[in-house]
Order: sequence, then structure tokens, then C-alpha cells
Amino acid sequence: MLNKALSLFVCEVRGSVGFRPSYQVYASTIKTCAAVSDIKSGKVLHSHVVKVGHHSCQFVCKALLNMYAKCKAFDDCHNIFGQISHGDVVTWNIFLSGFAGSGNHDTEVMSMFHSMHIGKDPKPSSITLAIILPVCTRSGALGAGKSVHSYALKSGLELDTLVGNSLISMYAKSGHVSDDAYAVFDRMPERDVVSWNAMISGFAENKLMNEAFELFCQMLKGSTTPNYATIANILHVCSFLEEDAAYRLGKEIHCFALRWTEIVADVSVVNALVSFYLRIGQMREAESLFRGMAFRDLVSWNSVIAGFASNGESLKAVELFYEFIFVEMLRPDSITILSILPACAHLCNLQVGKQIHGYIIQHPGLREDTSVGNALISFYAKCGDIEAAVHIFLLMCKRDLISWNAMLDAFAESKLEAHFVKHLHGMFLEGVRPDSITILTVLQFCGTVSRVGKVKEAHCLAIKSGLLMGYGEPNLGNSLIDAYAKCENMDYAFKMFEILSGKRNVVTCNSIISGYVNCGLHDNAHTIFENMSIRDLTTWNLMVRVYAENDCPSQALSLFHELQNHGMRPDAVTVMSLLPVCAQTASVQLLRQCHGYVIRFCCSDVCLNGALLDVYSKCGGITAAYKLFKLTPQKDLVMFTTMIGGFAMHGMGEEALGVFSHMLDLGLKPDHVIITAVLSACSHTGLVDKGLEIFDSIEKVHGIKPTMEQYACVVDLLARGGRINDAYSFVTKMPVEANASIWGTLLGACRNHQEVEMGRVVADRLFEIETNNIGNYVVMSNLYAANARWDGVLEIRKLMKTRDLKKPAGCSWIEVEGSKNVFIAADFSHPQRSNIYSMLSTLDRQIKERFQLTVG
Repeated sequence: MLNKALSLFVCEVRGSVGFRPSYQVYASTIKTCAAVSDIKSGKVLHSHVVKVGHHSCQFVCKALLNMYAKCKAFDDCHNIFGQISHGDVVTWNIFLSGFAGSGNHDTEVMSMFHSMHIGKDPKPSSITLAIILPVCTRSGALGAGKSVHSYALKSGLELDTLVGNSLISMYAKSGHVSDDAYAVFDRMPERDVVSWNAMISGFAENKLMNEAFELFCQMLKGSTTPNYATIANILHVCSFLEEDAAYRLGKEIHCFALRWTEIVADVSVVNALVSFYLRIGQMREAESLFRGMAFRDLVSWNSVIAGFASNGESLKAVELFYEFIFVEMLRPDSITILSILPACAHLCNLQVGKQIHGYIIQHPGLREDTSVGNALISFYAKCGDIEAAVHIFLLMCKRDLISWNAMLDAFAESKLEAHFVKHLHGMFLEGVRPDSITILTVLQFCGTVSRVGKVKEAHCLAIKSGLLMGYGEPNLGNSLIDAYAKCENMDYAFKMFEILSGKRNVVTCNSIISGYVNCGLHDNAHTIFENMSIRDLTTWNLMVRVYAENDCPSQALSLFHELQNHGMRPDAVTVMSLLPVCAQTASVQLLRQCHGYVIRFCCSDVCLNGALLDVYSKCGGITAAYKLFKLTPQKDLVMFTTMIGGFAMHGMGEEALGVFSHMLDLGLKPDHVIITAVLSACSHTGLVDKGLEIFDSIEKVHGIKPTMEQYACVVDLLARGGRINDAYSFVTKMPVEANASIWGTLLGACRNHQEVEMGRVVADRLFEIETNNIGNYVVMSNLYAANARWDGVLEIRKLMKTRDLKKPAGCSWIEVEGSKNVFIAADFSHPQRSNIYSMLSTLDRQIKERFQLTVG
């Protein structure tokens, strides 16, 4: 309606000779042109103003100046300003506001302000300072901002609420919130809601969430009523508080907002509430609020799509995106695209991602947006389509540092070393200066591929660029420790650790401990741990792993209890670290405790369930293992392998084959590990024909080459089935030369079937391959002894003596009523040895007695 009325007025001015509006009407109509950004109509009115002689009128000149400034016609704006001989402070403010609003003329704005400041008249007003201070903030000119503050102090304008609010915002955005910004706030004689919002927002922007919330509480005690911006700010603050406090306080603020109809009716407040619930993981409440909104804007949709994506509910995010496209009349913007592409990448859904890419191509605004191009690179890289990622990179209109880093990350994830190095060199040739993210990517990649030379080059680059010892967290230093450790260069890793003295954080110590653990230097890891003043859960997990891997189950358990006493809540990694202790001690009781903990605290995942299943099998709880297998909704290849291995261990071949068949029906492609487990199951239960059928399918059906371990399984399969000659024939006709494992399997089969001559041939072959493996000598000696070939036994013993080979003592253990009992051959130290040997003697006698069945 406004545009139509304006058009009619302009037509009347053009067409009617006698139509001569007053200067007030001209000024008011030109203001309307500014409001709707109609510069064409404004210029028509400008020409008529000149014709009728109103161009010297101050009201009309200010209206024209404002119109050209708002329409970003800066040359015309300059001309009008130059024609005003005695501009007052309002004229200057209009002129400065127009140029400041563009964001591209900061230098000119500051220059004009300087001219105004040094001139006689007029002097800057509170509005002038409110225009200039944001320019100082935006351009990073804190010194200039402080000069403006000094002027405000001298002229008494600092006490003006508008100026005070602008100063608070400037200092807060410049990182001086606790001192300068709060000092201004504290001195203000009158504060409005904007003052409080600026100070709360300033604390929040500087990550001082507790201070922000305390100030909000102080505001509620005063006379200033919060508005929609206050609620939006404080909800953002609440989402960063501790989990329990965040939800409770956020709920209270939600209830507070419901008491004020005008606040809760504001779409920005509801958007803030939805974002708050999404940030703290309360998905159901967020969606309920979203669905209940009377009006949803683009921010509403972007918030909910991004929220579900960031909480790992990628499928739901994609569903919401489709709903947004087909139901709403709004169009996705760059924020929408940046929110949905990571969800598609997480799902590896190339189809949806390509559809979004097609939409981007059709819209130039999105196509030319560098951040959107960067998101596409990351999407294709995470979906494994490196070629498409490179294509996007090469076609980008404008690349920034993030673009180069995204491509580096893409090559790193795909382990394309040559492409990675070439891209890095190309980046330097283009004159792109690397940042800390670039060097972190390089270090992580070099550590992964174990290129210590490249790690050292990246180390030098970090030093030369001044990024290594910069302010803030020592992320680069930590990454260097990690990279050197992965390359097993613990000397350099420790030197870096020492260099960071005074700047170390808990991640620094965790990195060096992890390096020591992976290199088997457990004592060094323990020393670092003992000297740490602050430890996080990762630290405790690493040390539990140290003790578990170092055959110290009691210390591992003690540390597990200690971390809980320190207020830490064990996670999936903690339980995974403790499971080897359950296996080492064969403690079903401890295993059940671990499983119970996982269920109570909902920290289970497919990897942890697979590990629990494996240990249940090893501890004899195959029924519990299978129950856990069936109850796990999402099973991966590892879990199927573990279940088959468990059945194989317990001689349940038919059950193992059933699980394998079920896996194939689901469309999962088997790997070498699972096929080996199935062959082992067939071997342990005498399913010879089925085992041979599966072996034949390795190459014919699944398209992979059999491994030595699988050949050994077939030898064991045939031998256990009594087909010892077929086993020997199979070994001699193998397309690859048999290794010690295969010959060892065959030797064991010869012993079981009393094939002395074949055993002698096999043993001679083994003694050549594995000279120092005492097990082979013992097996052959036992084979001779079983057949009363004492000359052969004597020969083997002489050979063992000549080669200085000694058999280690056998060892076994069992847990009874929570106590571990260890038995070693020829050891008589057990406190209940008398009872044990008495029982063994009784059992031995009963075994030898003839069994008689009495029929009554």
C-alpha cells in the first residue's frame, strides 16, 4: 500500500502543473522513499524540490541526505552534505549513520568524525557517539574507541544511557568485559533494559556464564523488566551451565517467560527456547515447542534442523529439512545448508546431499557463498567421494583458508599422502598463510602415517609462524606431543612436554601418558599421572588401561574405584579398559557388575556391547553372551564376529553357522576375521564338509584371497575329522608356502592320531622354521612317547638340551566366591593344597572305577 501511495504521489507531482506541495509534504514523502529504499522515486522528488526552490530548506535537505544514505547512494549523499552550508548535529548524524551502516566505509566515517570533533560547531552528541563506537568495535580500533570514551568523559556524555550502552558493547566485544565494560555499567546513573542486555550478552560472549547469570538475577531484583532480548540472551547462557543446573534454570526462565504474553508471543523468544532445549539434549521438549509455534520463521527451522543434527539425530534432521522444503513457503539460506550437509555426511547419504547440491547450483547467492562451498567439500570428503570434493574446490569463485583446510582434511581422512602434500604445497604457492587448524591437520595426518620427518617440518612451521607458543590453550603443543608419540619418538614428545611447562593443561598430560602407554612405557606413564594436579576421565581411563594391560588386575580395579571416589562417572571407555581384567581373572562376577553399570548409566554402544559379549564368552557365559547379542538392535561386523567366535570357543558350530547365515542375509560383507571364526567353529564341532564349503566360498563368492590362518583352520578341520592324510596333502598342495602355524597345526594332528612317521617329517620341517619354539619339541616328544619310541624321545630331549630350550611351568587360575586361585605346575603354596590334592585323588579313583548301571 505504501509503495502504491508513493507511486501515485510521484505521478501527481510529474503530471500536474498546478500541484505544489509544501516543503513538509516533500520532506515527509522523501522519508517514505528512504523507508522503502525507492531511490528512483526519491530522485524524481529531488528534481522537483530543486525546481520549486525547496532545496535550501533544512528539513528537505535532511530528508534527502537520509534517503540517499539509506539507499547507499554515497556519492549523492556526499553532494547533498557538501551543499549544506551550516549543518547541525542532526545533519552530521544522518551523514555518519548512513556511511557507518554500510560497513564498508569505516575509515571515512572515522575521518568525518575527526573533522566534526575538531571543528567549532556542531559538537558530537550522544547519538553521534552511539554511531561511532560500533564502528570502532567493528574495525578493531580499541584505541580510537578509548579516545571517544575520553571525549565522552570530558563532555559529560558518558552519563548518557545511550552512550553508556554503546561503550559497554564496545569493551565487551573487545574482550574487556570484566574491567572496562563493567566499570562503565557500574557508573551509569540510569540503566535501561538495553544496558542490562548489553552487559549480560558481554559476559556470555566472553564465556563468563556464571557472571552473566548472576547479573540476570540482579536485574530481576531491580525495577527493570526483562524483554525478549534478555530472555534470548539468558537462555543461551543457561545452556552452558552444568547439566542439571542448566535444565532446572532454563525451565524456570521458560515459566517466567510464560507469565508475560508479549514476551512469549515473540518468535525470537520461542526460537531461543527451542535452541536452549536442543543444546542441552532435551529433544522431545524442543520439538514439542517447535510444533506448538503459531508462526515459524527461517530461524526457527534452522535452529531445529541444526539442533537435531548436532545431537546425532541426523535422520530426524533430514526429515525436518524435507518438511521445511515441502510445507513452508520459505527458502533455505546458507545457514540451513550449513546445518543439513553435516547430517547427510553423518548418514553417508550421497543422494540427499547431491539434491541439496543441485539446489545450491540453481541459486547464485548460495553457489557463490564460500562457506557453502566449504560445507560441500566436507560433505563429499566424509562420504568418500574425494573426486567430487576436489571438483567443488576447483570451481569455487572465492576460496578462503577454511576451503584449503577442508581439502587438507579430506585428503587426510582418505590417507592420500601424495595428494595431501601436493595440496599443501599449492596452498603455500598461492600465498595462503596457514593457521593453527592447518598445522593441527598436518600434525594429525603425519602422526597417522608415522612420518616423523614431516612432523618436524610442521613443528618448525608452527615456531616460525608464531602459533606454537601463542596465547590461550596449548592445542598445537598437545598435537605435537601426540604426533611424535604416534611416530614412537617419545624423546621428542617429552621435550615438547617440557617446553610446555607453565602452559600445560590436562590434555597435555593425557597426550604424553597416551604416548607412553602405546609404547609400553608404563612406568613413565605412571610418573606423569602421579604428578598431575588435575585429572579428567581420559586420564583415569588411560591409567586403568595401563594396569589392565600390565597384568595388574587388582591395581586396575583399585583405580576404577578411586576415580569414582573423585566424583568421576565412568564412561564406555572406562568399562572397555576394565573388561580385560574380567577376562584375565575369568571373573563373571566383575563382568556382571560392569554390564550392570553400563545398563544403569545408559553408556552402551555397539563397540562396548561387542566387548562385553566377547568377555562373557571367554568367562564361560555363552548364554548371557547370546542374550546380549539378540538384545543389541544395531549389530556391526565386529559383533557378529565376536558372537561366532564365542560359539566356536564353546563347540557350538551349528549356532555359529546360524549367526553367520543371518549376517549374510542382512547384506553384510564378511571379512577375513569372521570367516576364520566360522572355520574355527566348524573345526571344533566336526562340521568338515560345511567348513570346506565355506573355505571354497572365500575366493569364489566373497572375492578375497584366503589367509594363512584360514589355511591353518582347514588343516585343523580335516585333522579333527580324522582325515589326516587329506590334511597333509592339503598343506603340500597349497598355492603359497605354508608357515610355522600351519605345520604346527598338522604336527598336533599327527600327535592326536598317532601318525609318528608323518609327525617326524612335519617336525623336521618345523625345527627348521622355528628353531626355538619349545612347544614343537614337546609335541613331537609326546608323540614318540605315546608310541613307546623312547629312542625318539631321547633324541628330542638331546636336541632341546643342545639348543638350551626349557619348558615354562604351566599355569591356570579360577575365581571362587570372588577370590582368585592360581595353580602353577610343581607349586605347593596354595593354603588349601591338602584338601585340593585329596579331592583330586578321589576324583581320579572314581574316574578309573568301572561304572555300573543298576536297573531296579
